[in-house]
Amino acid sequence: MSTQTLTRPEAPTGNSARPSRTERMGAWWIAHRRDIAWLAPVIAVAAVVSFVNIAGSPQRIDDEGTYTAQAYAILTYGELAHYTYWYDHPPLGWIQIAGYALLTGAFARWDVAVLAGREASIVASLIAAILLWVLARRTGLSRPAATAATALFSLSPLALQFHRTVYLDNLAVPWLLLAFVLATVRRSQLAAFVGAAAAFGIAVLTKETFLLALPILAWVVLRNAQRATRRYTLSVAAGTLVLIGGGYLLLAAVKGELVGSTGQVSLLDGVLFQLSDREGSGSLADPDSLMSATVGMWWQLDAVFITGGLVAAAMGVFHRRLRPYAVLLLALTAFMFRPGGYLPVPYVIMLLPFAALAVAGIVDTGARWVRRRAGVRRLIGGAVVIAAGAAAVAAAPNLVTQLRGFVAADLDRPMREATDWLERNAAPEQRLIVDNSMWVDLVEAGWDRENVIWYYKIDTDPEVSAASPNGWRDSDYVITTESMRTFPTQFPEVTGAMQNSVPVATFGDGDQSVDVRRIVPAGADTAEEAQSAAFTRQSELGSQLSVNPRIEMPESADDALAAGHVDARIITVLGALSASHEVEIAGFPTVFGEQSPIARQVEIVSVDGEPIDDEAGELLRRVAGSVTAADVEIADGTALVRFALS
Repeated sequence: MSTQTLTRPEAPTGNSARPSRTERMGAWWIAHRRDIAWLAPVIAVAAVVSFVNIAGSPQRIDDEGTYTAQAYAILTYGELAHYTYWYDHPPLGWIQIAGYALLTGAFARWDVAVLAGREASIVASLIAAILLWVLARRTGLSRPAATAATALFSLSPLALQFHRTVYLDNLAVPWLLLAFVLATVRRSQLAAFVGAAAAFGIAVLTKETFLLALPILAWVVLRNAQRATRRYTLSVAAGTLVLIGGGYLLLAAVKGELVGSTGQVSLLDGVLFQLSDREGSGSLADPDSLMSATVGMWWQLDAVFITGGLVAAAMGVFHRRLRPYAVLLLALTAFMFRPGGYLPVPYVIMLLPFAALAVAGIVDTGARWVRRRAGVRRLIGGAVVIAAGAAAVAAAPNLVTQLRGFVAADLDRPMREATDWLERNAAPEQRLIVDNSMWVDLVEAGWDRENVIWYYKIDTDPEVSAASPNGWRDSDYVITTESMRTFPTQFPEVTGAMQNSVPVATFGDGDQSVDVRRIVPAGADTAEEAQSAAFTRQSELGSQLSVNPRIEMPESADDALAAGHVDARIITVLGALSASHEVEIAGFPTVFGEQSPIARQVEIVSVDGEPIDDEAGELLRRVAGSVTAADVEIADGTALVRFALS
């Protein structure tokens, strides 16, 4: 009997068993090159349009400053917020901003801190645009339709306005879209559904209102889950979501702040504030309500997109693949108008991707019916395509106008000018009540964080109240913006500061104006009396100086002296100089933005007939410094002597 030797087959070599990384990348490129060809140009255009002029439009608002300052506090102080963290929002949103700034050096690259937050917000929106394209393709849209959805989401004026603004919603949207993308995966569903649950949990811990999308996400997951493994995959995914949410509860519990007690913040109090204690936005039928103002702002930005999105969502309910997202859009819209509810201004951000998906999906379906169907469906498809074309034509003028404003307008200039004025004219030891959007900039400019008071906290934070036993009287300036002027009755201390202050400088006009006001502890009336007395005293001194033969000045300067509109310190310094020198002055220019009728600058063009050089500059500094602190700037043979604000 013969025997055979059994040999083990030789194992395949590494190269034949698994392709190299270069080969895998090449295969991926071949498989997705058409998708990239459609998507990449839209993302590139969106990036350019979103980033150009982010320092100029829109004007900074208080909410942006809040989230930026909280991210700054994490990196600078190792704290969750720059004030007491009171669970008004989960902290994961500004933790993401802090992480982005740490990785990219965003705070160091911008001279205005809020712009670091805007950069993070735009990057998140671009990631969301890519995920929306993927979701559109998973939903069955053609490449052109998916590209159109991405373009609507990225380039609508409504989207650009909010994507350029530091809102937590912008950071939550990519996580929500990632959850829906993973919920549509057909293979490896355990990992995909766990990832969807994790992404959704992060979205909710970024902005709690995104919890409203949970029923629709569960619907999509159930609809796509494979029957054989459904129970197991859904159980693990649900457990993951509960675990992530439990982490937030655990944070509060470890800090002893899960349930409130007297004088202590708590998670429960924060939730109750958001759900029931917050004052409602009123009714859309009331033209003076906050809801009417908010919806009106959205409508003004892009009425065509809003209308088209809602109409498309109503039609999408009858489209199987679009149905979950259409229902989500309609449900979120209906939730806005609940009686007594509060409508946040950025609420619309959550609706934008689903409105874009609905519009693109319905038009795509209409185009397919025109090409492939006959009879009634072809007529309906043709009507949809024609309506979409008409809407695009109607939206074009507004799009051009709004885009011009985004890339060319400098609406934030008043904020920068006010901050610059404070840095040049107020002392770091003085206490300021400010809009939060300039908080970080002033702290970086040298103010102690205790001397820069976010106006919201002077009325609501016991720690701030304890540091200011006399309330608004313990502060030196209040810098008012539209955010502060909108809700004056809700903040008694802020109202007191505004009513008992006098305007010092104003930058911009209308809603964009920023006013620097000096607080008068004894009341604004006493300031008017003091100014009247100053006019009288300065008029007497100025009249004597104007006839001094050793001082040469134009007629306008002579009139200002006689009217008492020149600071007494300037009069004293000019008198001292003229005792031993001949002096020529060009006038008393006002400091840019200041509203005070009393000039505190003098422009000196010569001393003893000679232009101002270094030697004359030292003379001016010595004489001016003997009276009070002054700043002397020399340029082109001229000296500008500026005294501190009285």
